[in-house]
Amino acid sequence: MNKVVISGSGLYTPPYSVSNDELVNCYNSYVDQFNQQNAAEIEAGNTLALAYSSSEFIEKASGIKSRYVMVKDGILDTNIMMPLIADRPSESLSMQAEMGIEAANQALQQANLTAEDIDLVIVACAYTQRAYPAIAIEIQQAMGTKGFAYDMLVACSSATFAIVNAVNAIRGGTANRVLVINPELTSPQINFRDRDSHFIFGDVATAVVVERAELSTSTNAFSVLSTRCVTEYSSNIRSNFGFVNRCDPENATTSDKLFHQQGRKVFKELLPMIYQHLDAQFTDEQIKPEEFKRLWLHQANINMNLFVVKKLLGDNVEPTQAPIVLDEYANTASAGSVIAFHKFNQDFKTGDLGLLCSFGAGYSIGSIVLEKC
Repeated sequence: MNKVVISGSGLYTPPYSVSNDELVNCYNSYVDQFNQQNAAEIEAGNTLALAYSSSEFIEKASGIKSRYVMVKDGILDTNIMMPLIADRPSESLSMQAEMGIEAANQALQQANLTAEDIDLVIVACAYTQRAYPAIAIEIQQAMGTKGFAYDMLVACSSATFAIVNAVNAIRGGTANRVLVINPELTSPQINFRDRDSHFIFGDVATAVVVERAELSTSTNAFSVLSTRCVTEYSSNIRSNFGFVNRCDPENATTSDKLFHQQGRKVFKELLPMIYQHLDAQFTDEQIKPEEFKRLWLHQANINMNLFVVKKLLGDNVEPTQAPIVLDEYANTASAGSVIAFHKFNQDFKTGDLGLLCSFGAGYSIGSIVLEKC
């Protein structure tokens, strides 16, 4: 069986930042407008008055302080409250391809490779901006990679699931070097008029190179020791957006077509699944949690991460053992754990262990045990 390494990573950060204060000011202005326009219905008890948000609430609930977006125009306008992303001609590079290529080039440079060395491209993210042709094939053509390419969607676990697919492709002999790209254009799916979720997401793109160990010339490669994936159906994190929406015009743009979740249920149901999943993997691999130098976890919510870390490592945990990037980037869907990996792996020595783990809608959990070469 071919030994496999992650030999490079890349991160593309969008040009615009939006702070909690900016979002809150816009949202609260919208609340004033809504409550004033619906005063009679609210007074009659037929409509619920909307409540203000606050930066303090957002940071306490999530740990998020800011986020990056590809397009800021429209988000902070109470009459729009969504990014105004202009449609591009079919012959132009799509926004997700543009983002993904930026991250991919960084990953290739770190791996000492060129695009021609790649024989499989996997684009994996929460959603793609079109169904076909695949964003991955668009990137393949634009970059000049060889072989084949495809898109895959597993919500916030897309990156880890795609890395597992890449590892299996290499071990199975269908690829030698794989480029896994996560162009997370999450801002269009946000309901900026929903107090519980208007602050959650940010845009970003990440990428990793996965290749046969004997081919790698990288000076910062990580051997893949173990992979594990699990899914269990739940509607507690959901979006109903799709082609079929247009077949019911009356409901085509209702709020359920955007991201929505039952947050408390997610905490109650998903967190035990994560711990059980990781505990079983560690047991099978005969690895103790304290042997890991670092946990690169999904970056959805700081309270979720603190729970997982405490269950695995106890109370005396250094911040560097499970670094947080969501304070700056917010929830970037599947890219979050890869951002943490990209930013916090340079201090590893040969033999050090790390865990790359993501979890989210589906439910889905993907985890990969890595060892510094």
